[in-house]
Amino acid sequence: MLMKEYRICMPLTVEEYRIGQLYMISKHSHEQSERGEGVEVVQNEPYEDPEHGSGQFTEKRIYLNNKLPSWARAVVPKIFYVTEKAWNYYPYTVTGNGCSFLPKFSIHIETKYENNKGSNNNIFSTEPRDEETEVWVVDIAYDEIPERHYKESEDLRYFKSKKTNRGLLQEGWIDNQDPIMCSYKLVSVKFEVWGLQTRVEQFVHKVIRDVLLLGHRQAFAWVDEWIDMTMEEVREYERATQEATNLKIGTFPPVISISENPLPSSARNGPNSAPSTPLSTEPPEFLSVPKDRPRKKSAPETLTLPDPGRRDSIFKLPSFFSWNSSPQPE
Repeated sequence: MLMKEYRICMPLTVEEYRIGQLYMISKHSHEQSERGEGVEVVQNEPYEDPEHGSGQFTEKRIYLNNKLPSWARAVVPKIFYVTEKAWNYYPYTVTGNGCSFLPKFSIHIETKYENNKGSNNNIFSTEPRDEETEVWVVDIAYDEIPERHYKESEDLRYFKSKKTNRGLLQEGWIDNQDPIMCSYKLVSVKFEVWGLQTRVEQFVHKVIRDVLLLGHRQAFAWVDEWIDMTMEEVREYERATQEATNLKIGTFPPVISISENPLPSSARNGPNSAPSTPLSTEPPEFLSVPKDRPRKKSAPETLTLPDPGRRDSIFKLPSFFSWNSSPQPE
C-alpha cells in the first residue's frame, strides 16, 4: 500500500467552498464526459449518519476504458466502468471506488477542510502516525498542469475575480492570502499483484495529483459563477447538470435519485472506522482502477446547461433531451 497526504490551499473560506465544491464537481464531470465515456450519476441523496450527522451520499459510474493506458486496456473488458461512492459530511468526506473485475485495487480517500495554510500536521489523527506519510503540497497557481488541460481563463496567475476581488496569485501567495483554506486529503492506494504493485500504485497517485490540481484550479477560476449561489440553487444546478451529463454519455437513460428525505440510519449499518452506506448493510469497498488523464474530445455533442448567473433560473433541461429521439450516428 502506498499512502500520501495532499494539501491544497485555496483563496476561499471553508464555508464558501462548500458551494464551490459542488459546483466544480458537477461542471468538471460534464466537461470531461463524452459519448460512451465519462461520469454517470446513479444516485444522489441526503441521509443521516449516527456518527457523522447529516450528509449526502452519491454513487457514480465512471466509464473510462479509452482513457486507460495501453497496459491497463489489455486486461479489462471493452465496456468498463468504475463505481464511485462518496459520503459527504462537509467539512469531512470519504470517497471510495470499486470495480468487481479488478478486486486487487483498493483506493481510500479521506478529506478534511480547515481555514488555515496547510499547517495542521495531525489533522487525520489526534496522535502522530507511526509511519511517516509523504506530504505533497499542491500549488493551484504554480504547479505544472498537463498541456492538454491548460486554459488561459483558468491560469490563476492572471485570473482576478470580479465579485470577490481575489486573484492574480503571485509567488508565495499562500503566505500572504486572506482568506485562505486548505483541503487535506489522505489517499491510500493498494494493488496486490506481484510485479505490478509499485508501478500501479505510483501511477494512480500521479493521476490523483493531476485531478486534484485541475479540479481545485477550476473551483477558484469559476468562483464568479457560483459565489452568489445558495445551497438550494447549487443543488438544482447539480441535478440538471447530472442529467445533462448522463445524456451526453448516451449509453443508457439516466437514473438519478435526489430524494428530499434522508434514509433511516438503521438501514445503513457499517463499521465505526468508515461511513455507513445507505445502499446495503455491507461496509463500503474502497476499490478502484487508476484514472488516466482524459484525452481531448472529438466532436462532442452540444448541450445547454443552466446559467448559474441567473438567480431566477429554474435549472431545467432543454426540451430536446428526449430518449424517444433517434440516436445520432457516431
